[in-house]
Amino acid sequence: MYNSPRFLRMVFLMLQKLIKAYYSSLCVTQIGCILVCLLYTVPLAGGDRLPKVLNGIDILLRQNFEPLDGKRVGLITNQTGLAADGTPTIDLLFGSNVCELVALFSPEHGIRGTQDGSVDSSVDGITGLPVYSLYGDTRRPKPEMLHRIDALVFDIQDIGARFYTYITTMAYCMEAAAEAKIPFYVLDRPNPVGGIQVEGPMLDADKTSFIGYMPLPVRHGMTVGELARYFNRENGIGAELHIIKMEGWRRTFYYNDTGQLWVNPSPNMRNMNAAILYPGLCLLERTGVSLGWGTDRPFEVVGAPWIEPRRFADALREARPAGVDFVPIFFTPEERRHSGTECGGVNISITHREKIHSVLVGLTMISVLNRLYPDNFKMDPVLDFLGSTEAMRRLRSGMSPAEVLQAGRKEFEEFMDKRRKFLIYDPVK
Repeated sequence: MYNSPRFLRMVFLMLQKLIKAYYSSLCVTQIGCILVCLLYTVPLAGGDRLPKVLNGIDILLRQNFEPLDGKRVGLITNQTGLAADGTPTIDLLFGSNVCELVALFSPEHGIRGTQDGSVDSSVDGITGLPVYSLYGDTRRPKPEMLHRIDALVFDIQDIGARFYTYITTMAYCMEAAAEAKIPFYVLDRPNPVGGIQVEGPMLDADKTSFIGYMPLPVRHGMTVGELARYFNRENGIGAELHIIKMEGWRRTFYYNDTGQLWVNPSPNMRNMNAAILYPGLCLLERTGVSLGWGTDRPFEVVGAPWIEPRRFADALREARPAGVDFVPIFFTPEERRHSGTECGGVNISITHREKIHSVLVGLTMISVLNRLYPDNFKMDPVLDFLGSTEAMRRLRSGMSPAEVLQAGRKEFEEFMDKRRKFLIYDPVK
C-alpha cells in the first residue's frame, strides 16, 4: 500500500501544499523541483524506477505545471493518460494548486477505454467533473463546453496509423481551441511502432473523414506532438499550440524500448504484435472477414467461415511478405463479424519486426483473398481505409501490392519532404 502510485502521489500533493504554506516565497518551479527530486528517489510501485522515456505529463509534472499556471483546464484524455508512476493525468491535474481542472473530454471508447460504439457524456465518479464525449452526438467540442476553459490539454496514446481516431479527435479539438482563442497543449507520447517506418498510399484530399483527418500515408511514423505541428500548419488550423516534449525518445524505439508499461489504447489493441500489424490488417476491417475481435488475438488472426486455412496460408507464403509467417488455424470469434461461428484463417507470426511493411502485408492478404474467394470477399470497402482511389484501381487491375505502393511514390515523397520540418526528435536528414 505505502509503495502504491496513489499513495505516493497523495504524499506528493500533501508535501506540495505544506511547502507552499511554509515557504511561500518559493516560486512554483522551485517547489516543483524539490518535490520531483523527493518523489523520484522513492521506488515506484513494484520496485520499478523511472522508464527510459518520460512522456509529456512527466515533464509537465517536473515543471510543477508552470505552463498552465492560473489556467482553468479542459483535459482530453483516456486510460492511457498516465505519468511514469502510473498515476492518471486526470488525478495529477485535479490535485494541482497551480491550475484548475474543470472539464474532461473523452475520445472513442470513452474515458476509461472500455466502450464500443457511441459514448454518452457523463460525470467522472472520482473528481465529479463533467466528461464530455467526443464520440457521441458530437465529434468536436461545442462552444458551450469551452466557456469556462482557458486551455485545452491533450494526453492520449496513439497507435501510429492514419485511421486510429484519436488523432482526428486531437485535430478537431485544436480547431475548436483556435476558434475559441484558447491555447492548446499536447503532452507528447511515443509512437509505439517507431518513428522511422512510413508506409502506404496517401489519403486522397476528397476522402477526409473521422478515420482520415487530412492527407497522410497509412503509417505516418510521427508522435502526436509532431502530428499536431503538421496539422496546425499544413491544414491551416492556426491554434496557439504548445508541445510538452518527451525526454529520451528516439525514432528507432518501439514501445517496448521505452521502458513504459503497456496500457491497451483501445479494447482490441492488446500488445505490440497487434500494434505493428494494425496499419495493414485494419484495411480488411469491412471486407467480410474477422480480424480476431472477441478472441485473445485481435489484429493477429484473420479468417472467415468460407476460408480454407491451409490454402490461404500457402498462398500468403508464396507471396513472401517480409518479416512475417502465416500459420493455418481455426478460431471462433465471440464479437462482431462471424461471432459464434468457426472461421478458417491464419495466425500472423512476426519473425522480424524491423523488416515488416505492415501495409504491404495487408495488401497482400487483400490480393490473395480476392483471388481465392472472389464471391465471398468484399473488395470495395478496402477503399474506406486505404483512402486512395488510384491505389485501389491498381490493386483491382492485378498489380502486385509492391507495385501498387511504388506507383504512388511521387505523392509519398512529397509528403516525406514536408514531414521533415515538423519532426521534433532526432529528425531523419
